[in-house]
Amino acid sequence: MTDSNTTRAENAPGTPGTPGTPGAPVNLTTRLNQAQPYALGLFRIVVGLLFACHGASSLFGLLGDTAIPAGTWPGWYAAVIQLGAGVLVLAGLGTRSAAFLASGSMAYAYFEVHQPQALFPLQNGGENAAMFCWAFALLVFTGPGALALDRLFGAGEATDAKAREERGAPVAA
Repeated sequence: MTDSNTTRAENAPGTPGTPGTPGAPVNLTTRLNQAQPYALGLFRIVVGLLFACHGASSLFGLLGDTAIPAGTWPGWYAAVIQLGAGVLVLAGLGTRSAAFLASGSMAYAYFEVHQPQALFPLQNGGENAAMFCWAFALLVFTGPGALALDRLFGAGEATDAKAREERGAPVAA
């Protein structure tokens, strides 16, 4: 009897040593879970910056590229999407919508420009289009992470947590 009572008392919530309470040992998974919003935010910033640079390069001839003539289909329109969506994703403003548009434009680029040349991205030069497409698709589903302007305007984490709670899905701490 004494052993079972002692075990229950040691495992009771709020008891020091119980995971999730002050003074409890923190394992690697817990630390990684705590850093997840910041890692996702950094991922969003890097992907948005790279995409915006690609668009600026095509539109304005920056970074050693030649500018695409205005109104040229589909290159000029793709560059406008790259610059605009890239800046929005970089800033974390309307991230899911901008990422959806960017992902679709990269899917179009892959299937219309690269895939007819060969099946695999390594053969047809479509690695960038494929990677950007999937990176932005990930951001559509995960949201902006930390350090996003969406958080300042109330369209961020609190809203997402409330929606998950209403659906009955677990809410991450």
